[in-house]
Amino acid sequence: MDIRELERVLLDQKEELEALRGKSFCHRTEEHLIDLESNLAQVVIGVRRSGKSTLCFNALEESKVSYAYVNFDDENLYDLTVKDMNDVLQVLYSIYGDFTHLFFDEIQNIEGWHLFVNRMLRKGIHLLLTGSNSKLLSGELASHLTGRHHTIELLPFSFKDWCNYNGITMTPLTTKNMGLLMGAFDKYLRQGGFPELLVEHNQTSYIDSLFHNIITQDIQKRFKIKYTDSLERLAGHLLNISPAIIVKEKLQEQFGFKSHHTLGNYLSYLTQTYLICKVSKYSTKSKERSVAEKAYAIDVAFMNKRENALAGENLGWRLETIVYLELRRRIKTEEEDIYYFNNGNAEADFVVCNGNRVVGIYQVTYDIENPKTRRREINGAVAAAKNTKCNNVYILTDHQSETVVHDGITIKAMPVWEWIIREE
Repeated sequence: MDIRELERVLLDQKEELEALRGKSFCHRTEEHLIDLESNLAQVVIGVRRSGKSTLCFNALEESKVSYAYVNFDDENLYDLTVKDMNDVLQVLYSIYGDFTHLFFDEIQNIEGWHLFVNRMLRKGIHLLLTGSNSKLLSGELASHLTGRHHTIELLPFSFKDWCNYNGITMTPLTTKNMGLLMGAFDKYLRQGGFPELLVEHNQTSYIDSLFHNIITQDIQKRFKIKYTDSLERLAGHLLNISPAIIVKEKLQEQFGFKSHHTLGNYLSYLTQTYLICKVSKYSTKSKERSVAEKAYAIDVAFMNKRENALAGENLGWRLETIVYLELRRRIKTEEEDIYYFNNGNAEADFVVCNGNRVVGIYQVTYDIENPKTRRREINGAVAAAKNTKCNNVYILTDHQSETVVHDGITIKAMPVWEWIIREE
């Protein structure tokens, strides 16, 4: 790429960056996970439009460090290769002056990016990177930057983020605040957590465009997919029925995939780009954990805000998805994980483990007023608690609170919004 053209593009990006400085953005918990004094590359990964760039911008501006910025998710830079990165560095010094930190947005678009990053780390430059593909980033990080990176996962807005953005006070729980929180959660439950949906009027068009961008930009181009229509129909189907058990034989037949291998690759691509998340069945046997995975949308907005989704408004499924995503946010170490429980007779939505120790059982239902529903949810929670020897058991609902004691197991029932705002 001609260096003068490169300079023009990066000057335009600097101008966009300068325009952000007069604006106020929601500060999120994950900002505190970024260590700008560290010699490790700070890597923020997550689905497109989840706020990764804003998170990094807030952290950099708050710290007052000198930094330079490149957004590689720019059509003007699509032809760049790792061999062009010296030119990029030269232009950055010419337009920003000396700097201590580099902020690279969507760095995975540059094939072989890790080679340049490694060289910058050796030179003592502090790096802040973002990416929308967990496998590309984590795979190359593990292979080439072993021990020299720190990864932060960013999901769309949590309910706490949503309240902070809208100026809704979460404490103390006065009658007024509880009413406001309940109303806010009802909106969050239907709208989802993508930050731009808070100001976007045509939400269906926005989510539909985001869905297609993930399919075409993050999957088709990167993995050289030939049959994009099949991939798109598979993704749409999984989002329409989520949360649901993935039955590969049925999916292969329904969408005409010629082999399990192709279907497995497509499912992997959807997971890597954060369009769907997969939860394994709880079992002490590794083989059983690897089958019958359950699929969740990365945000409830994907469940029915796409054009022609026709998924309906199942509030129970949406509640379950929100609880899964909140549990995922709370995972602090690689030893922690989330499973679902099914022993053939009873089910529980989530089993949270720390290593081989179960630390929480979570059952999610819109309400427990119907006697049949109440019995099923309580029996599932109790079965999971006894099987795993865990006494930290919840039934999370839309609006009900009570303490249930059944068969020697104490279960805390509370609204999802209240559970979320509690510090766990």
